[in-house]
Amino acid sequence: MLVVGERGRAVEITGLISAIIFGAVIGGLGRAVVPGRHQLSLVVTILVGIVAAVAGTGVAGLIGVADTSGIDWTEIALQVIFAGGGVSLLARSRQHTNAK
Repeated sequence: MLVVGERGRAVEITGLISAIIFGAVIGGLGRAVVPGRHQLSLVVTILVGIVAAVAGTGVAGLIGVADTSGIDWTEIALQVIFAGGGVSLLARSRQHTNAK
C-alpha cells in the first residue's frame, strides 16, 4: 500500500510505521529529559516525538549536519531537544488548564 507524500513521492506504509515507532522513542526521550511528572498520553507523546523528529531533521539539514558518515548524533540531539521542549510546553499548558 502506498500513500502519496510530499512532492508527489510515494511513502510506503512501513515508512509510516517507522515514523510512529521513531516518534515514540524520540517522544519518550523528550519526556525523560524534562523533570517532573507529565500528564500526557502515549498518543500525545508519539505525536510530539514525530513533530520533533521532523523539526530536528529540518534544522539539522539547514545547518548542514543531517547527512554525516555514521550516526547523526547532532541530528538526534536536536530531535530530543525539540521533543523535550514540546513535552514541557504541553505539560505546562495542561497544568494551567487543570488549575482553572
